[in-house]
Amino acid sequence: MLKAMIISSITMDLVTNSPIIILEEIEGKQTLPIWIGLLEATAIASEIEGVRFSRPMTHDLLKDMMDKADIKVNKIEICDLRDNTYYALIHVTNRGETLSIDSRPSDAIALALRTRAPIFVSEEVLKKSKQIEASKESMAVDKSEQGKKWQDILEKLKREDFGKYKM
Repeated sequence: MLKAMIISSITMDLVTNSPIIILEEIEGKQTLPIWIGLLEATAIASEIEGVRFSRPMTHDLLKDMMDKADIKVNKIEICDLRDNTYYALIHVTNRGETLSIDSRPSDAIALALRTRAPIFVSEEVLKKSKQIEASKESMAVDKSEQGKKWQDILEKLKREDFGKYKM
């Protein structure tokens, strides 16, 4: 089953210094963090913020080509998580034929924003993601007093406490 998601925020991983896009379930409370590249974060953030460049970015070019070829993006789907890598499909219609195109999630999301296509995540991906998070949490527990204090602070943080990634 697929879960409809929206972009909740774009933030930075302070450890890896990599952008993270946070997807949030529209009718629920599940979230999915996806680490992405800086260029993809720029493409996503610029569309969210309505920033226009003098020349088209790659995702804008792709959208323009698809428009001229009468190809419609129906939806994008984050469909798999293998070896800590997310996989996505872009579902399109061209001349009455429905096609699924393999994509990186960040590129699929950037295109979905430009075409106003809905974003979906499979329940299986959400389950796998939670399993990875749980295994990381169990390995990273600091039993010292300082560690317990930080764990308490971090557990009380809300999504709103994190700043939005600025381009």
